[in-house]
Amino acid sequence: MIQKEQLENIPDAEWIADNELISDEEIPDAETAEDPAAGDNSCTLTVPAEMNQKRLDVILSELLSDCSRSVCRKLIEDGRVRCADTVYQKAGQKMRAGEILTVSIPKPEEINIEAEDIPLDILYEDDDVIVVNKPKGMVVHPAPGHYSGTLVNALMYHCKDSLSGINGVLRPGIVHRIDRDTTGSLVIAKNDAAHVSLSAQLKEHSINRRYRAIVHGNLPQDEGVIDAPIGRHPQDRKKMAVLRPGQGTSRDAVTHYTVLERFGQFTYIECRLETGRTHQIRVHMAHIGHPVLGDAVYGPKKAPYALEGQTLHAMVLGFIHPSTGQYMEFQAPLPEYFEQLLRKMRS
Repeated sequence: MIQKEQLENIPDAEWIADNELISDEEIPDAETAEDPAAGDNSCTLTVPAEMNQKRLDVILSELLSDCSRSVCRKLIEDGRVRCADTVYQKAGQKMRAGEILTVSIPKPEEINIEAEDIPLDILYEDDDVIVVNKPKGMVVHPAPGHYSGTLVNALMYHCKDSLSGINGVLRPGIVHRIDRDTTGSLVIAKNDAAHVSLSAQLKEHSINRRYRAIVHGNLPQDEGVIDAPIGRHPQDRKKMAVLRPGQGTSRDAVTHYTVLERFGQFTYIECRLETGRTHQIRVHMAHIGHPVLGDAVYGPKKAPYALEGQTLHAMVLGFIHPSTGQYMEFQAPLPEYFEQLLRKMRS
């Protein structure tokens, strides 16, 4: 059985990331404990100094990293947020630094995540790992709004019970992930030992991850490094952003880029990830004024070409094999739509 969050309106964008390392870190500044009397999960939060006199729903949406602001408002309206003996039911309630909030989060209900006979483009497979070329439009793992048709559904059918269980039943075998509309290579762990090895390599930034992208504008330099911390957007929690000191919690993010071809209004580039933050390439390229073509979230709402999502492809993936200790590298060919677009631009 699988745990399905009852908070169905958590935005899809919060669950998908650009090759982000999967981890089950606890909510920042929160102590989680069971509340058997209410049958819910009880979470205790302390209002930090920088959030003094901020609205209650804003504070919760910042501290509960997996909950959108609309979800937090519903928790408040349902009487699930209290401070000492006071139950708050107004989202606009201003809070003081140091106040302790207790949030009762409904226990998830159980559903089945089914194995589905979905074709996989397999680049490599052995007893420890499987490397696939993910198509555009496929979500990597089940999440609210996407409980079927995901890569995990396909892997469960193909691999049967041969998937790592470290990341739980929603994400068996998943070590890293890419956006729904990003194509390309992903490595999946088929056992826990392989998962531990691959996760360690990701944390050490030793996995070779190189993307291809078409971006707006003509980059002034043939190569460059974008070193800018990324965190949740201060106003729009569906988005990530490069944050300045004091804007919120962020993590170091480094992207290396090289120009491959220039087309005047557009540039074809290769990006190498040194870190793997949520939407990293998309956020970084938009930050320097060259958003990824087709990315309506961080770039222009309309693209001059008929595209479905961003022109971003995880082409090269290299890592040390968990059992043999040998370096292995795989290349996912550009999807046909990407090749056609390049041919059109070249002509």
